[in-house]
Amino acid sequence: MDRSVPRRLVVISVVLAVAVAGATAAGSAATADRTVVVADAESGTHLLEVPADDGDEVTLSYTHSVEKTPIEDIYVVDGTALRMDRMVFHSHGAGLPTDSQIEQTDEGFVLELDDTYEELGVVPGSIAGHELVVDGERYDLVALSDGPVTISVADRSLGDAIADHVLRPTLEMTDIRMMDSL
Repeated sequence: MDRSVPRRLVVISVVLAVAVAGATAAGSAATADRTVVVADAESGTHLLEVPADDGDEVTLSYTHSVEKTPIEDIYVVDGTALRMDRMVFHSHGAGLPTDSQIEQTDEGFVLELDDTYEELGVVPGSIAGHELVVDGERYDLVALSDGPVTISVADRSLGDAIADHVLRPTLEMTDIRMMDSL
């Protein structure tokens, strides 16, 4: 009797059981419930997707083109919107606030704000060196794009959580096994 068919069935069953258990754990574990998305403004193609939670800071960091000083626009994930919390800058120059209530701190000049955006439009430039900072990780928007981008927040699906906790590690292990067999 050919035992290879039942053996394959057992292996497939075990893999599925591990995937279901992992999916259940992924659903109950503390995972990001949102995704910060950087997309090409013209085509809508996603260039970057970064998991984030409500309350996480998302910073657009760049250099003032005339003053050559750093500027940080700091947003907070608020559902599927970005709420601008504050702007931090280090000089007064063209396009920077001058008549608002600006506080001088160790960070620099800080302007507290409370504006909400469903989508931000950015034209990354090499002089400004636009970067996006999410959860301490810096992403070079100039290198990611060939022109204007949009930054938004999307709900993270159960499929994303399963992929992060079950499928990607499984695929990585498969890749390792395949490399070992070569």
